Amino acid sequence: MSTTKGNLIWEGRKRTLFGLPLSFTKYMLYEKKLITRIGFLNIKEDELDLYKVADKSLNLPIFQRMFGCGTISLTALDSDTPQKVLQSVKAPRDVMDKLDEAVELQKSHYRTQSMSMMGAGGEFAHLNH
Repeated sequence: MSTTKGNLIWEGRKRTLFGLPLSFTKYMLYEKKLITRIGFLNIKEDELDLYKVADKSLNLPIFQRMFGCGTISLTALDSDTPQKVLQSVKAPRDVMDKLDEAVELQKSHYRTQSMSMMGAGGEFAHLNH
C-alpha cells in the first residue's frame, strides 16, 4: 500500500520473553518514515522522517541473541524524537540493512532536491556565489 509515507518495507513487533511478540509495541518502516505504535486501547504513534537519521547502532545482548533478536538505536536530527529505539526486534541485522538502505535513499533524495533548488535560480541561488 502506497501512502505519503511511501511503501511499507518492514513491519515488526517488540519481542518479550523467549523472543515472543507478546507486546503492544509495533514498528513499521516505510520508504520515508519509521513509525512506532504503542498501546492496545489507547494507542500512541510516533513518526520519524528517515532523512533526519544521523546515526544508527545495533546492540545484541546475549539473552536477545539467543532468540534471534537485537535492539537498534537511532539518533536523529529531530527535536521531537532525538533518540529512537527499536527494542528487541527479530532478525536485527536484516532490519538494520533495510533501514540503512531506506535512510540513504531519503538522504540522497533530499540532497538532490535542495541542490536543484539552489541551482534553479530560486530563493537559494545567492548561496552558490
